[in-house]
Amino acid sequence: MTSARADADSIYEDMRAEITSGELPAGSPVREVALADRFGVSRTPVREALRRLQHDRLLVPGVRGLQVRVVDPQEVVQVYDMRILLEAQAAREAARARTAADLVLLEGLLARDRSLVDPPDQLRAQTNTEFHAAVWEATHNRVLQDLLQRLTVHLVRTPHSTLSVDGRWAEALDEHERLLRAITDGDVELAAEVAAAHMTRARQIRLSLLRTAAAGRLDAAGA
Repeated sequence: MTSARADADSIYEDMRAEITSGELPAGSPVREVALADRFGVSRTPVREALRRLQHDRLLVPGVRGLQVRVVDPQEVVQVYDMRILLEAQAAREAARARTAADLVLLEGLLARDRSLVDPPDQLRAQTNTEFHAAVWEATHNRVLQDLLQRLTVHLVRTPHSTLSVDGRWAEALDEHERLLRAITDGDVELAAEVAAAHMTRARQIRLSLLRTAAAGRLDAAGA
């Protein structure tokens, strides 16, 4: 996506969206001069945007210039461990603090997701993130929202979402519905239990995907 706005903020937002969506895959080179040409600006706002992306740990130094950071499998597991805890806490707080507007939004997102017919993996990941973000918003806890948003950035750049596994999309939507029901009922502990189980299942699938990818690399190396 090319922005017509010539400022560091817009360049940062565009680049961040491309990285987190997977449009710019892990390991992709990012060149300052090429971006200045693309956005029609001097290198100064590009340099500022890249500095911020490095601060977010989305970009790291590569062989020649910057590149999109490759997420370490151990870090992915650690992120899931933390998300299990924080998603459970978010569910508790959402069950306590949710407003009528929060519930309407969550119900609308769930209905939208159920209406999708065999959506592509990237769309599944996007809509899933939007539903979770709406749960976080329902906590009305800005600190918790910020922590979860930062953790999510680490996972969206993995090669495939856990929702790509056969049957997981429908299963995840059922879990979202149970979570929404608990939040609607104000059942604090049930909401936390459902959220933790939801993320634990995602962690299990991610571990399986990581093992499969590792086995594939070993097979290729031995070929």
